[in-house]
Amino acid sequence: MDGLSLSPLALFQSAGPVGRGVMIVLALASVWCWVVIAEAIFSIARLGRARRRRDAPNSLFSVVFEAGRAAAALRLPGEGVGERRHRLAEAMTREARGLLHRAEGRLTDLAVIASVAPFIGLFGTVWGIMASFTGIAAAQDTSLAVVAPGIAEALAATAWGLAAAIPASIGYSRLGTAFGALAVDVSDLIEVAAVDLVAAEEARTP
Repeated sequence: MDGLSLSPLALFQSAGPVGRGVMIVLALASVWCWVVIAEAIFSIARLGRARRRRDAPNSLFSVVFEAGRAAAALRLPGEGVGERRHRLAEAMTREARGLLHRAEGRLTDLAVIASVAPFIGLFGTVWGIMASFTGIAAAQDTSLAVVAPGIAEALAATAWGLAAAIPASIGYSRLGTAFGALAVDVSDLIEVAAVDLVAAEEARTP
């Protein structure tokens, strides 16, 4: 088998209708996987920059601190300092949770691709092996020339499935960890901001 026949395009062209359908689905899944990964990396970088300049008016975290300031302006009768701090932190946490959820976007799609793509590839593998046995039965011959096309289609489907699943699995794991670390940093930031807001309000209270 020459080098040209091992190219993805040549393997796609030599496959049957079912094998081509499987490869098309896996190719689309692979493209979508990289789109989601690129979006997530961009979101993490953007949030990281916003966290470093969180006091800027146009910062992504401005809505979080606005929620804290609005909660601080509301005075509840009989509320202690600790209770007030907790209420402010909760208000900012709700905004931050929504911000991080929007930033994660379609990250869970990577988990779906990572778990489903190998099984789609396995379906193509099984179908290619079935095609090989059908060719043997039709030709009444077990030579390599008879079984090779079906086996090549089967192995190609497996390779395409792994090509979609492996980056999706790695991306979901690494990006999920990055978002988790960012959430911890934001939580610490909210705790400090809540203390500062309460202290500022207490200082302004006669």
